[in-house]
Amino acid sequence: MVKNQSLINGVRHHLARPYSIIYWNRKKKREEVLCFEAATMAVSPRWISSVCALLILCLFLGVKASTVKHELNYRLLNSKNTSIADSSDDSWSQHAVDNPEEVAAMVDMSIRNSTERRRLGYFSCETGNPIDDCWRCDPKWHLHRKHLADCAIGFGRNAIGGRDGKFYVVSDSSDDNPVDPKPGTLRHAVIQDRPLWIVFKQDMAITLKQELIMNSFKTIDGRGVNVHIANGACITIQYITNVIIHGIHIHDCKPTGNAMVRSSPSHYGWRTMADGDGISIFGASHIWIDHNSLSNCADGLIDAIMASTAITISNNYFTHHNEVMLLGHSDSYTRDKQMQVTIAYNHFGEGLIQRMPRCRHGYFHVVNNDYTHWEMYAIGGSADPTINSQGNRYLAPSDPFAKEVTKRVDTSDGVWKSWNWRSEGDLLLNGAYFISSGAGSAASYARASSLGAKSSSLVGALTSSAGAMSCRVGRQC
Repeated sequence: MVKNQSLINGVRHHLARPYSIIYWNRKKKREEVLCFEAATMAVSPRWISSVCALLILCLFLGVKASTVKHELNYRLLNSKNTSIADSSDDSWSQHAVDNPEEVAAMVDMSIRNSTERRRLGYFSCETGNPIDDCWRCDPKWHLHRKHLADCAIGFGRNAIGGRDGKFYVVSDSSDDNPVDPKPGTLRHAVIQDRPLWIVFKQDMAITLKQELIMNSFKTIDGRGVNVHIANGACITIQYITNVIIHGIHIHDCKPTGNAMVRSSPSHYGWRTMADGDGISIFGASHIWIDHNSLSNCADGLIDAIMASTAITISNNYFTHHNEVMLLGHSDSYTRDKQMQVTIAYNHFGEGLIQRMPRCRHGYFHVVNNDYTHWEMYAIGGSADPTINSQGNRYLAPSDPFAKEVTKRVDTSDGVWKSWNWRSEGDLLLNGAYFISSGAGSAASYARASSLGAKSSSLVGALTSSAGAMSCRVGRQC
């Protein structure tokens, strides 16, 4: 009521000034000026409210028209062949498409997904998962794919991937030549020097001959199709920045190497043997790994080493693997002290044994994950990492010798008792227990805190859609 009265008083004050209207006198065939004192007019609150409502309606219709125009442009874009730049001399652009309304769409995206509006529940499915609530309830998500880049949380929240570039449509699942990849393949897309938002024309299984060496500012977006990277080499993110990998199945990755592999349009080089990780992050920053399903690789499912930092690993589903996640190169590699990793809303499921994660130097926020299976331990570490475990659900296995969530690797009690490891609000089930340590340095835990933890009682709902989802175009995901 106070706000409405202020608006009315403001309008009355504005109308209290003298006004003139220029109009066309048809009889005299000339312009004339009509002057009057608006203060003499009777201005009622109902009249002012009507004017305000009319102005708001006009603004809404203007924004709506702009949005419709953007959507029509996107439909037109997708109705054409993936190659709409045939006249270009750059072969990479043959599978990239412009979005002429991108600036307007990004402004709209920023308004929709601003922190304040998300806090108010605007445009929210109210699942409690802030990443999913940011984009999933939009039935036209396929027209607003790049909105995803505004939904990241945690230490990797500034990873924008290929948001500021063109779309690239992968139409060919082959990987015949790692040195000279064919346009339309995933390898050809990820090595480009320009930002790209990479999508897939159809369901496909991609068997890579050699590591998929990515370039900076790329998004791999598997929503709307069923994409598997499997039974060969997998993904390497090395000495680059700003990568998003979303909605992909990654499994049965094998060691490859001792071969030439291209890493950019202008460079290829000799690669020694790779370990066979699902995703290897090496000296990289601003990385977001979200809503993927990972299992059964030769080494780790996700490894981050060599001073990698600003990483978020969220909403993934991990199954059937021994050493799930390694964060840190070695106990002697002190440059990893800068590492900050958020592990949030993941489901650590059946067939897992250890390292969820295994940390060395650095700061690790393990928040609102669901641990339903492990055979040895869930969280391990060495070399004095700071581990902040908040709001997780730990369900211990039936083995009475494997109830402990934590493991200090090859370190004596006298050393690890000073490490800052804490459990705060975790739900410990079936005899699970977490051994905390350290003096609880506020500064240390501040560097290992990246988002607000929710109650562990909500973990089931927060992680219910973990892994690659079966999204279909035209429907809410």
